[in-house]
Amino acid sequence: MKPLRRDLAPHLLRAARGFGALVLTGPRRAGKTFCLRHTFPKASYHLLEDPETVARVRSDPRAWLDELKLPAIIDEVQHAPELLQWIRARIDRTPSKTGQWLITGSQDFALMKGVTESMAGRAAIFQMLPLSVHELGKWDLLRGGYPEVWQRPRLAADWFRSYVQSYLERDVRDVTQVKDLGVFRRFMSLAAMRSAQLLNKSELAQPLGVTVPTIGQWVEVLQTTGVVQLVHPYFENFEKRLLKTPKLYFNDPGLLCHLLGFDSLAALEKTTLIGQVFETFVASELVKGQLANGKQRQLYYFRDEQGLEVDFMVPRESGRVELIETKWTKTPTPHMAKPIAALLEKLRDRGFGTVICRGASDRPARATIAPSVQAVSVEAAFTPPAGDAAPSLRRR
Repeated sequence: MKPLRRDLAPHLLRAARGFGALVLTGPRRAGKTFCLRHTFPKASYHLLEDPETVARVRSDPRAWLDELKLPAIIDEVQHAPELLQWIRARIDRTPSKTGQWLITGSQDFALMKGVTESMAGRAAIFQMLPLSVHELGKWDLLRGGYPEVWQRPRLAADWFRSYVQSYLERDVRDVTQVKDLGVFRRFMSLAAMRSAQLLNKSELAQPLGVTVPTIGQWVEVLQTTGVVQLVHPYFENFEKRLLKTPKLYFNDPGLLCHLLGFDSLAALEKTTLIGQVFETFVASELVKGQLANGKQRQLYYFRDEQGLEVDFMVPRESGRVELIETKWTKTPTPHMAKPIAALLEKLRDRGFGTVICRGASDRPARATIAPSVQAVSVEAAFTPPAGDAAPSLRRR
């Protein structure tokens, strides 16, 4: 597979002209380093994973920084977050010099705290997830979006197994003091079974023999390291009471399928989990489109106590709200739009609906199946014509 230019690259170039530093966060192996090195080919590169390098940075940060050739890429800065305050001082001394410090980190929460304290107003902050359908031009639930899986698809199972093991031994240990990594690995599998469902910490805690607060900490670890996202309910002045519990989604369907134990689409399709995996995939693509356009995550769901539920609600630039249902089908029907139609009555002219489904050669990629509701194939939703920006999904 040829190297792919990431949709975020133009936004990074523009920000580098206005800020002293860029900070790019996201899960390990998502392509952050590759993106920076190819977007800024003249920048020197420095990885903060070697113990000797980290020890030197911590013992004499001023001397280490003095030796760098600027602009410089500093990779995995979470291993020496104290470096940020020294970089801040150098930006303040020469505020007219922009794009000098290009920083990556795989632990969003710890890194963001350091940025907030040390780099406020001095750094443009971006997030990157694995490759999107828009970037790849194709999609596969079992491969997901990690670049190395697409480069060597025959070794996908080995790659995911190694990824999980190194994730446990490096990232999890760095973020929290987990005494038994085997129990945390079981927790990841249990969480995978509940992707695209309401987060119920008690259900996760009971079979593992741990406390509910412990599950809360572990979910935060998965969030911090970019493995999962929590999607919160959309709050509006609706007549009915809404549930307030967030839904849990893995950020990569390939990793999700690995944790669930599936190595073929045929096996996955024989289970009820196919709907959850497809919904997880769509959630990831929606967020990837937002982040690739340099925007914040804005993804919500709707569920009230009377049982009305819509998979996703996405605020659009027009001020309207897009209601999205996901269906693993090539034959969308008006019945599938019923939840959207019911909620549209409350939103009136402030909303429109989309049912995202699989494409079919004998069916239009977009077709109206109910008033203000279209059925749209994955390809049409996330791979717009060449030259277009990353989808947000669409604007109306």
